[in-house]
Amino acid sequence: MKNIVVLVSGNGSNLQAFIDACGNKIPNARIAAVISNKSDAYGLQRAIDADINVHSLNAKAYDSRELYDDALATLIDLHKPDVIILAGFMRILSEAFVTRYQGKMLNIHPSLLPKYTGLHTHQRAIDAGDKEHGTSVHFVTPELDGGPVILQAKVPIFEHDNAEDVASRVQAQEHVIYPMVANWLVEERLTMVDGKAILDGTELGLSGLETE
Repeated sequence: MKNIVVLVSGNGSNLQAFIDACGNKIPNARIAAVISNKSDAYGLQRAIDADINVHSLNAKAYDSRELYDDALATLIDLHKPDVIILAGFMRILSEAFVTRYQGKMLNIHPSLLPKYTGLHTHQRAIDAGDKEHGTSVHFVTPELDGGPVILQAKVPIFEHDNAEDVASRVQAQEHVIYPMVANWLVEERLTMVDGKAILDGTELGLSGLETE
């Protein structure tokens, strides 16, 4: 049984998808711990309700990003993680931290990468007149939202949509594809080699795979 550590900052809806998936869609892993940079993150309560170890680590107690990330890594390592999941963890991680876990840390970003890195992706897609939007699961590298993409899911943008409408559609897809990709990593079907995502021995392209 492999160990997953999940990092959250807020509501934790993707965390809930993982809680529901472990033992089911992810049969060979368990969530060993949930860690948040905010003590009032609802994601921590989701973990407590599921009888999962929780920790909060406030960045204000540390003089630099590097010192915080060192403390975070020490906490993560207590749980011997095989996979680390960023589930709405709203901190930019230092290069040393990312390098430490490279190849076993995943993030999900609410756009069809490489389009719309950063924030406010749904509104940016609407403002650009895009007819479709989506979400991307990718390996985490030091470049923000720049790691190799593994899997994407697309959703339509309709004429009178607002950002909340699009976000709801995107989030529903996130809850499906994020545990799926994590399971590939747990099952050792997925690796990162020379900055490329490799699934079942095949190098994935710039936008990874797309769900049907």
